[in-house]
Amino acid sequence: MKLYRAYSKLKNPISDATHTLTELSFIVVRIQLENEIVGESYLLSFQYSPNAIIGALKDLSEVLKGYHANETGLVNKRLEALNEYFGNQGLLRWAQAAINIAMWDAWGKFLRLPIHKILGTHQEKVALYGSGGWISYSIDELIEEVTNYAERGFKAVKIKVGSPKVSTDLERLKMVREAVGNKVDIMMDANQGMDLPSAIKLANGARELNINWFEEPVHHQDFQAYQILKNQTGISLAMGEREYDTLPLRELVTRNAIDIWQPDILRIGGVEAWRESAALAKSFHLPVLPHYYKDYDVPLLCTISNGVGAESFDWVDPLIDHPMLVSDGYAIPHDRPGWGFKFLDEYLTEIK
Repeated sequence: MKLYRAYSKLKNPISDATHTLTELSFIVVRIQLENEIVGESYLLSFQYSPNAIIGALKDLSEVLKGYHANETGLVNKRLEALNEYFGNQGLLRWAQAAINIAMWDAWGKFLRLPIHKILGTHQEKVALYGSGGWISYSIDELIEEVTNYAERGFKAVKIKVGSPKVSTDLERLKMVREAVGNKVDIMMDANQGMDLPSAIKLANGARELNINWFEEPVHHQDFQAYQILKNQTGISLAMGEREYDTLPLRELVTRNAIDIWQPDILRIGGVEAWRESAALAKSFHLPVLPHYYKDYDVPLLCTISNGVGAESFDWVDPLIDHPMLVSDGYAIPHDRPGWGFKFLDEYLTEIK
């Protein structure tokens, strides 16, 4: 296994309610089979704990020896056992998922089939929403971004909320609604950066703006707060990107406090875990709209019946050989084997 680092251009730091991002960086994993087929995956790392995630990946790489590319379940079982001592959540789950995704890429290339055709196709394209709307944006930057998404045919946009004053968030939401009109859906994401009273105030204040859903308004484990917010405002709630298993999904469902499940394929543990969580969401009649990784999520969403859309950022597009085809707000999964793309060598720096 070889590890690489890649960077996407970032003019200025960007901020949400809880984080300031100073770099757009990625860790790229490549595994090579005995027949020289290379499977690849990547994870979004930003500036956080670079040595920790690299160390976790290096520790797990030795486990792969002797396994075949299709034996993802066996590798997962082995890694679950090995990781139990230090914990199966957090960094070790990220590393496990990165290996899993690379193995699926290699298996698809061996079969000469794209992932969605290996797993069975339920739909041929997936609706995208344009994501961003950072709190650090000026009004001009915010309006430029959302109108650009609308001009590209996107039918929905998401902006960040959780400013020090609720009135600031409401004013920005109003300006976005004026800019994109009523034919474009608007969602809002607080990144766990609000307290319950502020979240209630924002949800009630934004009611006339027809906000589609409110993502992570408060801490993701404050299940009672989600229940109260839902009961008092009626707003649809989206959750899941911070979760390493499905326990929060079950907790929120029992409280009628979730409307959209948003698994993050790296945190949840890879392809099998992503699909298992989607199946659980379906049993509760919940739609699936995953977090961030459209290059993996779009093919997987095409293999389930309750997949409704994917989040779109363009950060990796300049760094890969075949960016996903997006037309009129929909993404079309690759017909190439595996995940259908790889990072261009010129943008990679090997990690020794």
